[in-house]
Amino acid sequence: MMIRAPKSNLILGLVMVIFAAILLSLWIPLDTQTGLVEKIRRQVVIGDALAPTVAALFLLIGGGLLVVVDRTADGQPKPSLRGLGFTASLIAVICISLVVMRHAGPLSVWLINTLHGDTLEYRLLRDSAPWKYIGYLLGGTLMISGMIALVEGRIRIRAVLVALLAVLIMIALYDLPFKDLLLPPNGDV
Repeated sequence: MMIRAPKSNLILGLVMVIFAAILLSLWIPLDTQTGLVEKIRRQVVIGDALAPTVAALFLLIGGGLLVVVDRTADGQPKPSLRGLGFTASLIAVICISLVVMRHAGPLSVWLINTLHGDTLEYRLLRDSAPWKYIGYLLGGTLMISGMIALVEGRIRIRAVLVALLAVLIMIALYDLPFKDLLLPPNGDV
């Protein structure tokens, strides 16, 4: 009797390649208003499409490696209900974190307006500290610490601190060197 090798890597790799192809061919061209880079008054600036294109290329390369190199690797997990439950939990953590990331900044402005009687508008503040960091910091920390908690099977303060540090490093890498780049989701708010 011949034992068939699990195809988890092949399935996951194909899903990532197809998803990356959809991102690159449909979503990014239809959802962004500029190209990868833009030249404005003799200055080259990052376009709206650069960051999602880089992310899609990483998905394409990773998925392609799974399909080409690791599709017959030993020790692949077999599809199971437990695996599907984990995947559903992971998707829930990501979705909840994105909702927090999207609404935390505007909610904080609304709270300040309510408490102090101000008439601030988040859209006008979205590129100034501390407003531009609130959603990214809270949502990003929730996302990373939630993923760690899923893998470890428990919530630990150490995971939250690691997530907070990781998000602060990402803010330093994306926000500080690029003055024309808005941290997510501020470009859509």
